[in-house]
Amino acid sequence: MKLSRKKKQMFVLTMGLLIMSTIGILIYMDYQEKLKADQETITIGYLSDNLVIERWQRDQEIFRANATKQGAEVLVYNANENNATQIQQIQLLIEKEVDVLVVVPYDRDGLSEVIKEARQAGIKVIAYDRLIRNVEIDAYISFDNVKVGELMAGELLEHVPKGNYVIINGSPDDNNSYMFNEGYMNILTPEIENGNIHIIEEIYAEDWREEPAYDLIARLLDEGQEIDAIIGANDRLAEAAIRALAEEGLAGKVFVAGHDADISACQRIVEGTQHMTVYKPIRTLAEAAVNLAIQFAKNEEPLVQQTIYNGQADIPYIRLDVLSVTQETLDETVIEDGFHRREDVYRE
Repeated sequence: MKLSRKKKQMFVLTMGLLIMSTIGILIYMDYQEKLKADQETITIGYLSDNLVIERWQRDQEIFRANATKQGAEVLVYNANENNATQIQQIQLLIEKEVDVLVVVPYDRDGLSEVIKEARQAGIKVIAYDRLIRNVEIDAYISFDNVKVGELMAGELLEHVPKGNYVIINGSPDDNNSYMFNEGYMNILTPEIENGNIHIIEEIYAEDWREEPAYDLIARLLDEGQEIDAIIGANDRLAEAAIRALAEEGLAGKVFVAGHDADISACQRIVEGTQHMTVYKPIRTLAEAAVNLAIQFAKNEEPLVQQTIYNGQADIPYIRLDVLSVTQETLDETVIEDGFHRREDVYRE
Protein backbone atom coordinates (compact mmCIF):
# COMPACT_ATOMS: atom_id res chain seq x y z
CA MET A 1 0.00 0.00 0.00
CA LYS A 2 1.37 3.35 -1.05
CA LEU A 3 1.30 6.10 1.63
CA SER A 4 0.29 9.58 0.71
CA ARG A 5 2.81 12.34 1.19
CA LYS A 6 0.90 13.67 4.20
CA LYS A 7 0.83 10.25 5.87
CA LYS A 8 4.55 9.86 5.25
CA GLN A 9 5.18 13.16 6.99
CA MET A 10 3.01 12.11 9.91
CA PHE A 11 4.84 8.78 10.16
CA VAL A 12 8.26 10.44 10.19
CA LEU A 13 7.11 12.97 12.78
CA THR A 14 5.65 10.24 14.99
CA MET A 15 8.82 8.15 14.77
CA GLY A 16 10.96 11.22 15.57
CA LEU A 17 8.87 12.02 18.62
CA LEU A 18 9.09 8.40 19.76
CA ILE A 19 12.87 8.36 19.39
CA MET A 20 13.23 11.69 21.19
CA SER A 21 10.95 10.46 23.96
CA THR A 22 13.00 7.28 24.35
CA ILE A 23 16.25 9.24 24.46
CA GLY A 24 14.73 11.58 27.04
CA ILE A 25 13.67 8.65 29.22
CA LEU A 26 17.14 7.11 28.99
CA ILE A 27 18.82 10.42 29.90
CA TYR A 28 16.43 10.86 32.82
CA MET A 29 17.08 7.31 34.04
CA ASP A 30 20.84 7.84 33.77
CA TYR A 31 20.51 11.09 35.71
CA GLN A 32 18.48 9.36 38.40
CA GLU A 33 21.09 6.60 38.69
CA LYS A 34 23.87 9.14 39.02
CA LEU A 35 21.87 11.12 41.56
CA LYS A 36 21.22 7.96 43.55
CA ALA A 37 24.92 7.03 43.39
CA ASP A 38 25.89 10.53 44.57
CA GLN A 39 23.44 10.29 47.44
CA GLU A 40 24.85 6.90 48.45
CA THR A 41 28.53 7.93 48.25
CA ILE A 42 29.93 8.36 51.73
CA THR A 43 31.90 11.56 52.17
CA ILE A 44 34.50 11.77 54.92
CA GLY A 45 36.28 14.94 55.97
CA TYR A 46 39.82 14.15 57.13
CA LEU A 47 41.39 17.03 59.06
CA SER A 48 45.06 16.81 59.99
CA ASP A 49 46.88 19.05 62.42
CA ASN A 50 49.80 19.04 59.95
CA LEU A 51 51.12 17.01 57.03
CA VAL A 52 54.81 17.84 57.43
CA ILE A 53 55.79 15.12 59.90
CA GLU A 54 56.50 11.77 58.27
CA ARG A 55 53.93 9.78 60.20
CA TRP A 56 51.03 12.19 59.55
CA GLN A 57 51.72 11.99 55.82
CA ARG A 58 51.53 8.22 56.04
CA ASP A 59 48.32 8.26 58.07
CA GLN A 60 46.38 10.33 55.56
CA GLU A 61 47.76 8.41 52.57
CA ILE A 62 46.74 5.05 54.04
CA PHE A 63 43.38 6.43 55.21
CA ARG A 64 42.53 7.92 51.81
CA ALA A 65 43.62 4.84 49.85
CA ASN A 66 41.59 2.48 52.04
CA ALA A 67 38.49 4.71 52.03
CA THR A 68 38.64 5.09 48.24
CA LYS A 69 38.92 1.33 47.87
CA GLN A 70 35.67 1.03 49.83
CA GLY A 71 33.90 3.59 47.62
CA ALA A 72 34.04 6.56 49.98
CA GLU A 73 35.18 10.05 49.05
CA VAL A 74 37.76 11.70 51.33
CA LEU A 75 38.30 15.45 51.57
CA VAL A 76 41.71 16.10 53.19
CA TYR A 77 42.50 19.37 54.97
CA ASN A 78 45.76 20.45 56.62
CA ALA A 79 45.53 22.99 59.46
CA ASN A 80 49.28 23.73 59.41
CA GLU A 81 49.31 23.76 63.22
CA ASN A 82 46.74 26.53 63.51
CA ASN A 83 43.57 26.14 65.55
CA ALA A 84 41.65 28.95 63.82
CA THR A 85 42.42 27.34 60.46
CA GLN A 86 41.19 23.98 61.66
CA ILE A 87 37.95 25.52 62.92
CA GLN A 88 37.36 27.16 59.52
CA GLN A 89 38.04 23.87 57.75
CA ILE A 90 35.52 22.04 59.94
CA GLN A 91 32.93 24.75 59.25
CA LEU A 92 33.55 24.36 55.52
CA LEU A 93 32.99 20.60 55.76
CA ILE A 94 29.78 21.20 57.71
CA GLU A 95 28.59 23.35 54.78
CA LYS A 96 29.55 20.56 52.38
CA GLU A 97 27.33 18.22 54.44
CA VAL A 98 29.92 15.47 54.81
CA ASP A 99 28.84 12.30 56.59
CA VAL A 100 31.73 11.98 59.02
CA LEU A 101 34.59 14.11 60.32
CA VAL A 102 37.87 12.41 61.22
CA VAL A 103 39.91 14.96 63.15
CA VAL A 104 43.55 15.03 64.26
CA PRO A 105 43.13 18.05 66.55
CA TYR A 106 45.81 20.71 66.78
CA ASP A 107 44.44 21.99 70.10
CA ARG A 108 42.77 19.42 72.35
CA ASP A 109 40.62 22.15 73.98
CA GLY A 110 40.12 24.46 71.00
CA LEU A 111 37.43 22.72 68.95
CA SER A 112 34.53 22.23 71.33
CA GLU A 113 32.15 24.82 69.81
CA VAL A 114 32.68 23.87 66.17
CA ILE A 115 32.38 20.16 67.02
CA LYS A 116 29.01 20.91 68.64
CA GLU A 117 27.96 22.58 65.36
CA ALA A 118 28.99 19.53 63.38
CA ARG A 119 27.11 17.09 65.57
CA GLN A 120 24.01 19.31 65.57
CA ALA A 121 24.17 19.11 61.78
CA GLY A 122 24.03 15.32 62.05
CA ILE A 123 27.70 14.76 61.26
CA LYS A 124 29.53 12.04 63.18
CA VAL A 125 32.88 13.04 64.70
CA ILE A 126 35.86 10.76 65.28
CA ALA A 127 38.97 11.98 67.11
CA TYR A 128 41.92 10.38 65.32
CA ASP A 129 44.93 9.51 67.48
CA ARG A 130 44.51 12.64 69.61
CA LEU A 131 41.61 13.13 71.97
CA ILE A 132 39.30 16.13 71.54
CA ARG A 133 38.36 17.38 75.00
CA ASN A 134 35.35 18.99 76.64
CA VAL A 135 32.75 18.16 74.01
CA GLU A 136 30.80 15.05 73.15
CA ILE A 137 32.15 13.17 70.15
CA ASP A 138 31.18 9.84 68.64
CA ALA A 139 34.47 7.97 69.05
CA TYR A 140 38.17 8.23 69.78
CA ILE A 141 40.54 5.87 67.98
CA SER A 142 44.18 5.78 68.95
CA PHE A 143 46.92 3.70 70.49
CA ASP A 144 47.58 2.88 74.10
CA ASN A 145 49.35 6.18 74.67
CA VAL A 146 49.98 5.55 78.35
CA LYS A 147 51.75 2.34 77.34
CA VAL A 148 53.86 4.35 74.88
CA GLY A 149 55.25 6.30 77.83
CA GLU A 150 55.67 3.19 79.94
CA LEU A 151 57.70 1.45 77.24
CA MET A 152 59.95 4.49 76.80
CA ALA A 153 60.67 4.91 80.51
CA GLY A 154 60.88 1.17 81.10
CA GLU A 155 63.55 0.63 78.42
CA LEU A 156 65.65 3.48 79.81
CA LEU A 157 65.28 2.30 83.38
CA GLU A 158 66.56 -1.12 82.40
CA HIS A 159 69.85 0.43 81.27
CA VAL A 160 69.97 3.41 83.63
CA PRO A 161 68.48 2.25 86.96
CA LYS A 162 70.17 5.16 88.74
CA GLY A 163 71.01 8.61 87.46
CA ASN A 164 69.87 11.95 86.09
CA TYR A 165 66.94 12.01 83.67
CA VAL A 166 65.63 14.80 81.45
CA ILE A 167 62.03 14.69 80.19
CA ILE A 168 61.07 16.59 77.03
CA ASN A 169 57.30 16.38 76.71
CA GLY A 170 55.37 17.14 73.53
CA SER A 171 53.04 20.05 72.85
CA PRO A 172 50.97 21.24 75.83
CA ASP A 173 48.00 21.51 73.41
CA ASP A 174 48.15 17.80 72.52
CA ASN A 175 46.36 15.45 74.90
CA ASN A 176 48.76 12.65 73.98
CA SER A 177 51.60 14.58 75.64
CA TYR A 178 49.89 14.12 78.99
CA MET A 179 49.07 10.47 78.36
CA PHE A 180 52.71 9.75 77.46
CA ASN A 181 53.79 11.60 80.60
CA GLU A 182 51.42 9.52 82.70
CA GLY A 183 53.18 6.46 81.32
CA TYR A 184 56.66 7.81 82.12
CA MET A 185 55.68 8.57 85.66
CA ASN A 186 53.97 5.19 86.19
CA ILE A 187 57.41 3.65 85.72
CA LEU A 188 59.71 6.32 87.15
CA THR A 189 57.82 7.52 90.25
CA PRO A 190 58.84 4.63 92.54
CA GLU A 191 62.50 5.12 91.54
CA ILE A 192 62.23 8.89 91.99
CA GLU A 193 60.76 8.39 95.45
CA ASN A 194 63.52 6.01 96.56
CA GLY A 195 66.20 8.37 95.26
CA ASN A 196 67.52 6.29 92.37
CA ILE A 197 66.28 8.59 89.63
CA HIS A 198 66.54 12.39 89.60
CA ILE A 199 64.55 14.43 87.08
CA ILE A 200 66.92 17.35 86.64
CA GLU A 201 64.63 19.18 84.20
CA GLU A 202 61.29 18.68 82.46
CA ILE A 203 59.74 20.86 79.75
CA TYR A 204 56.88 20.86 77.23
CA ALA A 205 57.88 21.62 73.62
CA GLU A 206 55.41 24.11 72.12
CA ASP A 207 53.96 22.81 68.83
CA TRP A 208 56.30 19.80 69.07
CA ARG A 209 59.13 22.10 67.97
CA GLU A 210 62.67 20.72 68.07
CA GLU A 211 64.34 23.94 69.20
CA PRO A 212 63.26 23.71 72.87
CA ALA A 213 64.68 20.18 73.06
CA TYR A 214 68.01 21.18 71.54
CA ASP A 215 68.27 24.37 73.61
CA LEU A 216 67.50 22.57 76.86
CA ILE A 217 70.13 19.86 76.44
CA ALA A 218 72.73 22.33 75.15
CA ARG A 219 72.13 24.58 78.17
CA LEU A 220 72.31 21.75 80.69
CA LEU A 221 75.58 20.53 79.20
CA ASP A 222 76.99 24.09 79.19
CA GLU A 223 76.12 24.29 82.88
CA GLY A 224 78.11 21.13 83.51
CA GLN A 225 75.07 19.00 84.36
CA GLU A 226 75.55 15.25 84.08
CA ILE A 227 72.79 13.64 82.00
CA ASP A 228 72.34 9.87 81.99
CA ALA A 229 69.02 9.46 80.13
CA ILE A 230 66.68 11.59 78.03
CA ILE A 231 63.03 11.00 77.18
CA GLY A 232 61.96 12.81 73.99
CA ALA A 233 58.20 12.58 73.52
CA ASN A 234 58.68 11.87 69.81
CA ASP A 235 61.60 11.02 67.54
CA ARG A 236 62.08 14.60 66.35
CA LEU A 237 62.54 15.80 69.94
CA ALA A 238 64.89 12.87 70.57
CA GLU A 239 66.85 13.80 67.45
CA ALA A 240 67.22 17.42 68.60
CA ALA A 241 68.52 16.24 71.97
CA ILE A 242 71.00 13.92 70.25
CA ARG A 243 72.28 16.80 68.11
CA ALA A 244 73.11 18.74 71.27
CA LEU A 245 74.78 15.65 72.76
CA ALA A 246 76.78 15.08 69.57
CA GLU A 247 78.27 18.58 69.75
CA GLU A 248 79.80 17.61 73.09
CA GLY A 249 80.91 14.15 71.94
CA LEU A 250 78.20 12.47 74.02
CA ALA A 251 75.97 10.94 71.32
CA GLY A 252 75.62 7.26 72.13
CA LYS A 253 76.89 7.75 75.69
CA VAL A 254 73.57 9.07 76.99
CA PHE A 255 70.53 6.81 76.63
CA VAL A 256 67.77 8.49 74.59
CA ALA A 257 64.21 7.28 73.99
CA GLY A 258 61.74 8.60 71.43
CA HIS A 259 58.62 7.36 69.69
CA ASP A 260 56.96 7.14 66.24
CA ALA A 261 59.59 4.84 64.67
CA ASP A 262 60.60 7.44 62.07
CA ILE A 263 63.10 6.11 59.55
CA SER A 264 65.81 8.44 60.91
CA ALA A 265 65.15 7.20 64.45
CA CYS A 266 65.50 3.58 63.35
CA GLN A 267 68.77 4.48 61.63
CA ARG A 268 70.02 6.13 64.84
CA ILE A 269 69.13 2.98 66.75
CA VAL A 270 71.31 0.99 64.36
CA GLU A 271 74.10 3.55 64.86
CA GLY A 272 73.67 3.47 68.64
CA THR A 273 72.92 7.16 69.19
CA GLN A 274 69.24 6.55 70.06
CA HIS A 275 68.44 3.64 72.32
CA MET A 276 64.80 3.01 71.44
CA THR A 277 61.62 4.21 69.81
CA VAL A 278 58.01 3.04 69.95
CA TYR A 279 56.28 1.65 66.87
CA LYS A 280 52.62 2.43 66.47
CA PRO A 281 51.19 0.37 63.56
CA ILE A 282 49.55 3.29 61.76
CA ARG A 283 48.21 1.14 58.94
CA THR A 284 46.09 -0.69 61.51
CA LEU A 285 44.96 2.65 62.95
CA ALA A 286 44.12 4.27 59.61
CA GLU A 287 42.26 1.26 58.24
CA ALA A 288 40.31 0.80 61.48
CA ALA A 289 39.36 4.49 61.38
CA VAL A 290 38.06 4.12 57.82
CA ASN A 291 35.92 1.15 58.84
CA LEU A 292 34.62 3.08 61.84
CA ALA A 293 33.76 6.14 59.71
CA ILE A 294 31.88 4.02 57.17
CA GLN A 295 29.93 2.28 59.92
CA PHE A 296 28.89 5.65 61.34
CA ALA A 297 27.93 6.93 57.87
CA LYS A 298 25.68 3.90 57.42
CA ASN A 299 24.09 4.54 60.84
CA GLU A 300 25.54 1.31 62.19
CA GLU A 301 26.62 1.12 65.81
CA PRO A 302 30.21 -0.14 66.08
CA LEU A 303 31.03 -2.49 68.93
CA VAL A 304 33.41 -0.56 71.21
CA GLN A 305 34.07 -1.96 74.67
CA GLN A 306 36.23 0.76 76.22
CA THR A 307 35.60 4.42 76.99
CA ILE A 308 37.76 7.39 77.93
CA TYR A 309 36.60 10.49 79.79
CA ASN A 310 37.37 13.69 77.86
CA GLY A 311 36.25 16.21 80.46
CA GLN A 312 32.67 16.20 79.16
CA ALA A 313 31.61 12.61 78.59
CA ASP A 314 32.76 9.00 78.43
CA ILE A 315 33.81 8.60 74.80
CA PRO A 316 33.90 5.21 73.03
CA TYR A 317 37.63 4.43 72.74
CA ILE A 318 39.25 2.02 70.29
CA ARG A 319 42.72 1.44 71.75
CA LEU A 320 45.42 -0.27 69.70
CA ASP A 321 48.64 -1.83 70.96
CA VAL A 322 52.19 -0.51 70.51
CA LEU A 323 55.64 -2.12 70.32
CA SER A 324 59.07 -1.24 71.67
CA VAL A 325 61.80 -0.94 69.02
CA THR A 326 65.46 -1.46 69.94
CA GLN A 327 68.46 -2.90 68.10
CA GLU A 328 67.23 -6.33 69.15
CA THR A 329 63.66 -5.87 67.87
CA LEU A 330 64.04 -3.73 64.72
CA ASP A 331 63.70 -6.70 62.36
CA GLU A 332 60.63 -8.21 64.03
CA THR A 333 58.74 -4.93 64.33
CA VAL A 334 59.09 -2.14 61.76
CA ILE A 335 60.80 -4.25 59.09
CA GLU A 336 58.68 -7.39 59.36
CA ASP A 337 55.54 -5.23 59.36
CA GLY A 338 56.67 -3.45 56.17
CA PHE A 339 56.77 -0.05 57.86
CA HIS A 340 60.37 0.46 56.73
CA ARG A 341 62.57 -1.46 54.31
CA ARG A 342 65.58 -3.26 55.76
CA GLU A 343 67.97 -1.60 53.28
CA ASP A 344 66.75 1.84 54.38
CA VAL A 345 67.03 1.11 58.09
CA TYR A 346 70.48 -0.45 57.86
CA ARG A 347 71.53 1.75 54.90
CA GLU A 348 72.70 -1.31 53.00
